[in-house]
Formats: sequence, structure tokens, C-alpha cells
Amino acid sequence: MRRRSLWSFLIAGFFALVAVAPQLLAAYQVTVPWAVTVATVIAALAALALGAWQHRYEQDATRRDEQDRALSEGCLTLPSGRLPKVRDFSNPRDWGVHPAATSGATASIPPFVPRDVDEELRTHLATSTFVLVVGDSTAGKTRCAFEAVQAVLPHHTLIIPTTVSGIAAALRAAEQHPKCVLWLNDINTWFSAPELTREAVSRLLAPARRGHRVVVATLRAAEENQWRTIPEDSAVADTHRKVHDLLSRAHRIFLPRLFTPAERERARNYARDQRIADALQQADEYGIAEYLANGPQLLAEWESAWSANTDPQAPSHPRGAALIAAAVDLRRAGYASVLPRRLIEEVHGHYLDQQGGHRLNPEALDDAWQWATRPRRGTTRLLTPHDPDHVDVFDYLVDSVQRRTRAGDHVPEHVITTALTYAAATDAHSIGITAKADGRYRLAEHAHRQAYTTRADEHGPTHPDTLDSRNNLALALHDLGRLEEAETEYRAVLDAHRRILGDNHHRTLAIRSNLASLLQALGHFEKAEAEYHAVLDAHRRILGDNHPHTLTIRSNLASLLQALGHFEKAEAEHRAVLDIRRRILGDNHPHTLISRSNLASLLQGQGRLVEAAAEYHAVLDAYRRILGDNHPDTLAIRGSLASVLQALGHLEKAEAEHRAVLDAYRRILGDNHPHTLISRSNLASLLQGQGRLVEAAAEHCDVLAIRRRVLGDNHPHTLISLENVASVLQALRLSVEELRGDDSDRNAPECRG
Repeated sequence: MRRRSLWSFLIAGFFALVAVAPQLLAAYQVTVPWAVTVATVIAALAALALGAWQHRYEQDATRRDEQDRALSEGCLTLPSGRLPKVRDFSNPRDWGVHPAATSGATASIPPFVPRDVDEELRTHLATSTFVLVVGDSTAGKTRCAFEAVQAVLPHHTLIIPTTVSGIAAALRAAEQHPKCVLWLNDINTWFSAPELTREAVSRLLAPARRGHRVVVATLRAAEENQWRTIPEDSAVADTHRKVHDLLSRAHRIFLPRLFTPAERERARNYARDQRIADALQQADEYGIAEYLANGPQLLAEWESAWSANTDPQAPSHPRGAALIAAAVDLRRAGYASVLPRRLIEEVHGHYLDQQGGHRLNPEALDDAWQWATRPRRGTTRLLTPHDPDHVDVFDYLVDSVQRRTRAGDHVPEHVITTALTYAAATDAHSIGITAKADGRYRLAEHAHRQAYTTRADEHGPTHPDTLDSRNNLALALHDLGRLEEAETEYRAVLDAHRRILGDNHHRTLAIRSNLASLLQALGHFEKAEAEYHAVLDAHRRILGDNHPHTLTIRSNLASLLQALGHFEKAEAEHRAVLDIRRRILGDNHPHTLISRSNLASLLQGQGRLVEAAAEYHAVLDAYRRILGDNHPDTLAIRGSLASVLQALGHLEKAEAEHRAVLDAYRRILGDNHPHTLISRSNLASLLQGQGRLVEAAAEHCDVLAIRRRVLGDNHPHTLISLENVASVLQALRLSVEELRGDDSDRNAPECRG
């Protein structure tokens, strides 16, 4: 409990003294009537004031105690319970820096090699700002940010959350300390906290606020790629919007994994440390920070451990390697919390069997754990114990596997379903988001349904976290084509948001936008248009005509008008949104390019194919320059352009483009991803248009079989495939009849089942 201050005792003593004034007068035999009367009245008033003051003081003390308890349970504090200053924590390990390898008597913390971004980073820290340092695992992000904060802000209060539930306490503490650093290392760890929003950070750093507050965060590049690029789609989960908006608020600094020539030259000044000298020898292949963190060495040790365990003098560790492989895949699947040992043990057999199982003569489980968690070269481990029941996996291994994994080679489904039996709501939510991004909609539904039911049990049906999970469940049902079920969920979430937050809250409006998209998919165009108009009017009134959310709704409404055949109105809206985005965001911003592609789609629908092709070409050139040839957005535009070329009669060019896009999708997303199947269906339609009916039928039948297996019989895409198959088989039958007895019918395929 917080001790009462000296002032509190003085105030209490004063009120107590006044309250006993009549007794004091009596004790000193003062009998003057007016004095006794005045003393009695004052004593009565003082007693009332003392009671009220005590009640208020006790309430304030209780509130402060609760805040202190929340702070101590959710943030890093000193033994005294107070928040530290930056200078109080001089060890980079306390801030989340990867441990460096040790060598003999060499100190565990190598000297810091200055990076090229240091001046930019430190300049920004001199102002109230939100800085985000992005790079690969072991690129040196955390060490670089740590050194900058230590150099620029040593006397600031340091606020480091330790749990997701501690984010709220951390933000409150940051508001109460005029000079502070809110440290969010691996910020993706905290995305599930509902309190961590763009609005919260903006309030904290508002120019009108007194003081100098700084938010410093790090993020792995692989995580940034997942969260940064989101389609302009009203059915995108609210979590994606929240994270995207939050990251957009930050000043982003990218830290390359490989050192530049100037950084290597500076590193030579520290080569008296043998570890840096060794790292410089490998600098052409590995980053110096990467090598210092023992990343390449540990990766090689893990890969070597798979060999058969046949030599007692030099034992290998195939079971230990399987434990690590399981931990890596659980991370890849979206399990964000520390990993339960029992979960890893339950699924590791799959990875051991893949490599040979009992033929490898695997070691005992206890020996495997001991090997996997043993410190290497002083401190670094493949699996780091957090407590007797949980471990964490070296994220360098996760990034390495991600870079080398073939497209479509996802984490096995049974591993994910097993993980969900151990997952808390936040992990189920994260697993669902990952499954959706991979096009595994059934798994996404399973995960989001679990997150929803868990949160409803823990927090009640109307808690913001519960409603967020229920909205994600609706999105998964939408993806699966179970539109009536999705509508039921959307409407339940919308009713709760309206009742709790009001009609004009941004979450309420986001749900209405999702509902409008669903109504459009159901063919209820008039209802969808009414919803879009209502949301658009609210956004214009609250956010203004030029706000990104307003423009997104306006763009969605234009696409609906296009579907209704109101081409002139749709074109006017698309062009208006495009003009605003060009003026505010520039020609190369993703949302500007989306507007251009929407306009191209409208022109294509009107039969203005030459104009549509010109727009698609312009967007494709920009995407190739900004995103690269293999980005899914680039491939989507290339596929649209191929369809226009097909309509223009340039069939050879169109076929070449369709095949190139399909090959890229297969390589990047895998054979079963929805984008791959759409591309394959487009190619089949072109083949059918060319009269190559046998080839077209084979493609359409394969797509139908995959969609039935992945999406189910009643998904809209499955039903489209059924129509395509029926069309091409009917054309084949007519063609065979025209040949009158020719044996070509033996080549006519049929879709079985």
C-alpha cells in the first residue's frame, strides 16, 4: 500500500484538532457562551469535512494502489515498485536484445558498432515521436534503438510492458509521466491489446501535451509485410485496420541485415573483440549483428542434428531437432505466446516421422529437451525456457524457415488444430488471422470461433474483445460463402456496437461497412447501397471528405453502382476518389493505384477495352516498380490485364500472361490458394473461348475438385466452377455430335463426384 504523505497527516491532524475544539475549551474551563457556540459549530463542520476528506482520500488511495498493482504486474519495475529511469537499465538484455555469443573471458555484451541510421534515429528521439525500427531477425534493431535511447534520453522514465494486459497500465503511466519512453520491442507481441491504437499513441504525443514523450518500437520485416499491406476491402478484419493505422502513425526506419561498407569499416575499429573480428570474416554472407547473435551457427547446428543417432561418441539429436521444428511451425501458424512444452511434445512426432522416425534412433525426450535448451557459447539457445512449462524459439530460425519454405507448404492442419486446444483467445485470434492470409478459411473459422467463445466466457458477450472476435468469425464465414450465417453474426455485432458505442463510433461504422459488403454478395443491392450511403454520410460528417476511411467507403459504393449498371455514376465516383487520392497521397500510393485499377475495371465492364488496358498497364508498371513482379497485388493486375487482352482478341498474349500469372501464384501461394484457383479458372475460360475444349474441361474440373475440398459445395466460387464445368461439357457434347461418330468422344473428360 502507498504510505500517506506528510501533507496528508497534517491535514488529517488539523481536522481532528478542530473537531475536538469544544473538549479543549472545556478542559481549560473556557465558558464564554459565544466561544463555546462557535467552537461547537466549527467542530461539527470539521467532523463532516474530516469524514468526507477521509472517504475521498481512501478512494484515491485505493485507486492509486490499483494502478500501482496493475503497473507492477504489467510493466517492468524496480524492486521498490517504481518505474525505472532509462539509465537504471544499462544492460541491453533487459530491453530484449538478443544475447551475443561468448568466447572464453570475452564480455557477454560486445561493443556496439554504430549504424548508418543512428543519426536519423537519434534526431527523431529529440522530439515527441513514435519511431518504428524494422528489419530481419538479428539485424540489430533492438540494440540500435537501445543505444539511441540511452544516448539521448538517459533521464527519462522507462516504461516496458511485460504482458498484453499491461499495455493499458503502460499507456496510463506514459500519460502521467511528462518525460518518458514507452518501449515496445517486437510490437507485434502487443497488437492484440485493444488499448494499443493509433488514437492512443496520437493522444500521448499530441503537441498540446506538456512534456517529452517518446514511443520506440521494433518489428521484424516478415511481420511488417503481413500487417502493412492490406487490401482496400470493407470485409477486412478490424484488427488489420487497427494495426495498419497504428503502424502508419510511426516514423519508420529500416535497418538492413547486411552491414554497409561504411558500417563494416566502423566495425573494424572494434575488431579487438574477437567476436566482431570473426563476424567481419563472414560479412559478405551474414550481417555482423546476425553473426554475433549466433544465428547462422545455431541454424547449422539444428540442421545437423537430424542425422541418424548411430555413434555413441558423437550423438546426434533428431528428437531435439523435431522439438525445434515443431516450435518453429507453431510460430509460423500464428501462435504468438510462449509455447507450452506439452504442446511441442504432442506434435513433434510428425516432424520426426518426416525425417525417418525410429530409423533415426532418436534420443530420449528428456535428453532432447536438455540439448534444445542448452546455452550455446555462453547464453544463446535454440529454445529458451521461460518457466518449467513454457519455452520460446529463437526467432532467427523462424525467419530462416519462412524464407526457404515453398509456396503452399503450410503448417500441417493437425498441428494447428492441436495448437488450438492449448491456445488462449489471443493466440486463437492470431492463428485465425494467419490462416485467413494463407487462404485456409476453414481453419480461420475454427480459430476465430474458439477465440469468440473463449472471450465470451471470460469477459461476457458485449466486451470489445468478444465483439472483435465475433466480427472475425463473421468474416471467416463470409470467406467460406456461408453468407446467411455471416449476416446473422454481423447483425449481432452491429446491434451490440450501436447499443454500447453509438451509431457514429468508428467500430460501429466498420461493421456496417462489412454488412454492406455481405449484402452486396447476397445480391441485396438496394439494402447494400443504403448501408454504404449511411456509412459514407457518417464518415463525411465525422472525419471529413478527404479522410482515408471516407474515400474507401466512397470507392466501395462506386463498385456497387457499377454492379448495378449505373456506369456513369460509378465512373464519376471512381474518378473523384482517384483525384483526391492523387492530390493527397501521390500517384504511387497503394490506395491511389487501387483507385486506378477500380477505374480500369469499370472501363472494362463498359467495353472500353483500350482505355482499360492503358489504365491497367500504368498500374502494373507502378506495382512492378514499387512491389516487384511477384507481389500478389502485381499479379492480380497482370491477370486483369490478361482478361482485357483476351477481350481485345490478342489471344496468344492473353494466354501467355494468364500462364505466367498462374505459375507465379503457384510458386508464391500454392496450388490451393483462392487466388491461384481464380487464375486457373481464367486460363480455362480462355482455352474454352479458343475452342480447346478438352484442355479447358480438364482445368475447370480440377478447379472444381479443389474448391469443393477447400471451400465446400455451397461456396459461391464452387458454384461458379460448377457452371463453368457444365458449360464446357455441354460444348464438348455438341462438338462430338457435330463430328457424327468420330471417336473424339473418348477424349472428352467428365468430372467425377
